[in-house]
Amino acid sequence: MVFDEVKNYSKGEFKTGSSSIIHTIISPLDGNKLSHFNESTMDDLNEIVIFAKKAQKTWQKVTMKERAQVFYKYKQLLEKNSAELTEIIYQENGKIHGEAKAEIDKAIELTEFACSLPQFVNGENMEVSKGVYCSSTRIPVGIVASIVPFNFPVMVPHWTIVNAIALGNAFILKPSESVPISSQFTARLLKEAGLPDGLFNIINGTQSTVENICDHPGIDAVTFVGSTKVAKIVYQRASHNLKQVLALGGAKNHIILLPDAHPEMASSNIVASMSGCSGQRCMAAATLIAVGDCDAILEKLIGEANKIQCGSTLGSVISKAAKERIENFITEAEQQGAKIILDGRNTIVPGKENGFYVGSTLIDYATADMRIAKEEVFGPVLAIVRVKTIDEALAIENANPYGNACSVFTQSGGLANYVTENASAGMCGVNIGVPVPREPFGFGGWNESRFGSGDITGKSSIGFFTKEKKTTTKWNPEAGTNWMS
Repeated sequence: MVFDEVKNYSKGEFKTGSSSIIHTIISPLDGNKLSHFNESTMDDLNEIVIFAKKAQKTWQKVTMKERAQVFYKYKQLLEKNSAELTEIIYQENGKIHGEAKAEIDKAIELTEFACSLPQFVNGENMEVSKGVYCSSTRIPVGIVASIVPFNFPVMVPHWTIVNAIALGNAFILKPSESVPISSQFTARLLKEAGLPDGLFNIINGTQSTVENICDHPGIDAVTFVGSTKVAKIVYQRASHNLKQVLALGGAKNHIILLPDAHPEMASSNIVASMSGCSGQRCMAAATLIAVGDCDAILEKLIGEANKIQCGSTLGSVISKAAKERIENFITEAEQQGAKIILDGRNTIVPGKENGFYVGSTLIDYATADMRIAKEEVFGPVLAIVRVKTIDEALAIENANPYGNACSVFTQSGGLANYVTENASAGMCGVNIGVPVPREPFGFGGWNESRFGSGDITGKSSIGFFTKEKKTTTKWNPEAGTNWMS
């Protein structure tokens, strides 16, 4: 399948980036060209910001309930066009159709929450002294730019698009250069839903475009989702330019397996967590810490992992470079003495010989000091570390610099509470392989998985996308005067 040229989007129109540098978009399924786009320049960004600022000034005067009506319509359009959007994600990202469809379902849920914002953002009013009233309202920050990764080309942008715009902001999306095609579809649906021109914008590019966003004086807030290395750079550069910033980085998620865990539930959930979306998600199970004698459960886990088939129940990874990096992690662990129980290296899918595939991989007897157990692999690879006690497991989890997710599999409520209370992670799970909060709870990790305050979704995101204004009022001259009035 070949798609039209990918373009920037501004003023309700698509326009080619003005740089002469052209980037080719390759499908990870088979290595074939899907489309291309021209790199954007600061002039392109300037044009977007100027019009977006004008549109935002008008938009913020529209009531919350009226703004939400656009997203009721948009939600219906996402549902109506789900099949076409699923195919786009499949082609440009490489995940299987079921995972692509689930990603759209999550985008729909995020849009539903945006529709409910009028019930959450209703301000406060109180008589603080006789005849004196204090009230608070929330106003939009202005122009929000979001820099998003390749692994969820629809869901992750919707973490910010719908809430930011519904709360009265104008929005600039910088999609991943690997998967920008789906963003074109998003723009068309938002326009069809009745969103005024200038409120949703797209700028395509690579590192220079990210730098321009961080530096542009007309952009008020920036969100980023990607690796911790880049998240730090974006946070430092954008905040140095006095922007409000929330940058989500990488992860090394731990699952603590206790011997009393339900064998079937534990094995199926853990395998789904490590292999879903080909392991290319910041909430994937990466290191399994088996406490005590868990051999019977691990045998079932191996059986579940053996059922996974590349090309049907397991999608591709995003690029040739990603495939090589993941396989190098596996080889290094093997050389360091870990045992490869299930080897996904050198996987070829018939008919898609030029695709980028890594089969599900289980590595036993890894040690906590191995790179495979410490660094983010971002592939369908699970390293198993064996320990004797739950405190040893927690020590390994706590020592890791990241802090996105930690799950425990057990049938003991007391032990489950002990893990969730002591894990150094912002999102914890009990018998849940991927403990992603659902709306209205917010998504956000700790430590080097997040730079900035608050969460990027849910009720917590309201504080990021708006500013609070407090007004104190006195009309009654007979009310008297004291230190409070």
